[in-house]
Amino acid sequence: MSSTPPPADAPATRSGGEWLESWDPENAETWDSGLAWRTLWITTFCLTLCFVAWFLPSAIIPKLNALGYTFTKDQLYWMAAMPGLAAGLLRIVWMVLPPLMGTRKMVTLTTLLLILSTLGWGVRVMAPTAPYWELMVLAFLAGIGGGAFSGFMPSTSYFFPKRMQGTALGIQAGLGNLGVSLVQLLTPYLIGMSFLAVVGGSQMMSVPGKPDKQVWFQNAAFVWIPLMLVGAALAWTMLRSVPITANIKQQFDIFGNVDTWYMTLLYIMTFGTFSGLSAQFGLLMANLYGIGNPGIVAGTGAGTQVLVPGYTVPEVASFVFLGPLVGALARFAFAPLTDRMGGAIWTLISGIGLVASIAWTIPALTPDTTSAESLHAGFMRFLWGMIAIFLFSGIGNASTFKQMPMIFEKRQAGGVIGWTAAIAAFGPFFFGIGVTTLGPTVFYMIGIAFAVLCIVITWMRYARKGAPKPS
Repeated sequence: MSSTPPPADAPATRSGGEWLESWDPENAETWDSGLAWRTLWITTFCLTLCFVAWFLPSAIIPKLNALGYTFTKDQLYWMAAMPGLAAGLLRIVWMVLPPLMGTRKMVTLTTLLLILSTLGWGVRVMAPTAPYWELMVLAFLAGIGGGAFSGFMPSTSYFFPKRMQGTALGIQAGLGNLGVSLVQLLTPYLIGMSFLAVVGGSQMMSVPGKPDKQVWFQNAAFVWIPLMLVGAALAWTMLRSVPITANIKQQFDIFGNVDTWYMTLLYIMTFGTFSGLSAQFGLLMANLYGIGNPGIVAGTGAGTQVLVPGYTVPEVASFVFLGPLVGALARFAFAPLTDRMGGAIWTLISGIGLVASIAWTIPALTPDTTSAESLHAGFMRFLWGMIAIFLFSGIGNASTFKQMPMIFEKRQAGGVIGWTAAIAAFGPFFFGIGVTTLGPTVFYMIGIAFAVLCIVITWMRYARKGAPKPS
């Protein structure tokens, strides 16, 4: 095949069966809005399950030791970081699949692959006997759910005109991101439902300061597998594919465009923050204000003791879903505003909001254990600060995906969406490394500096009057 990219209006080389004869969403007379919206809703359902599979480890890993495992704090951080590393690597693969495989095959196969890690986690929580390396492999396989984002989003963008892509991609990404809070919210309830445990017996979960609890932790994983089978069936029977012509070499021409690199930085600021915090939020909360802080809790199992009189150790599961929920809803809610006002102005607001909310949160990263009152005040500052960070990252997630289709032509826009999403998916991995090696305070201060850089780029390149690429 030629290494020269075909023009945007080049005739399709594939047709028939799953492949559409032609597709021009900018032509209102021929655009099939029914097919476009059907594609959006089916792929969004499957993408939500992708995020469930990707972040299922984040709901399980903080409880592994309570179920009988004996991993160190650093081992748990690395395990929670592994899905992010995998997702970043796999997104580089998935970003080139839409033109090669088409929407139908890609979405169907991906949804079936989610079952691998989901089934594995369900099996391995039933008894604390799995070696560390095996759980790390399962954590890596969970990254398939994160990798899918770089294929699903570009393929959906092919179906909608530019004037609607902010809304369409915001709906898909926003509702897809809800899979994060969905799995974290439902897990505490699912593990208590004995009637769902059609496979395996119960486990005893020991949490400091509370009586041992009988749970069926496999439910947190197994309940999603039937939905994954339904999603794959819907994708195979109801989706079609847009005949975009581009081989792998042609798709890499995006790297010669400076805006690819600028938008990569901006999406790291937004989605990298969202995904990184989503994966590590529970562990960070536990290690600062809960069972992982030796200045607050001493001992394990029946011998645990709360060292600060009057302090109630927070139940991580009661709070951890809130941040991802706020971030996902913000992406969904602000997407129509980006279509109306442009994406650059909201990316600017996102960056400024992130600087302010991170700075406000930093004092709470060093808990004051002198009294229950100071600990409670610190915890509330930490919680509200984190929710604010999630809010502004969600706004930026919506706005950057509006900018990309405006800056690049259709085929390149799909590739840039996939590439930027791939790099930002390393968020959980780098957040885990940063918190473990640098400590939360230093890592958050670096986050402020990076957000300031992104604010400058947004203003100079995209948002100011007379900007080179207004978007």
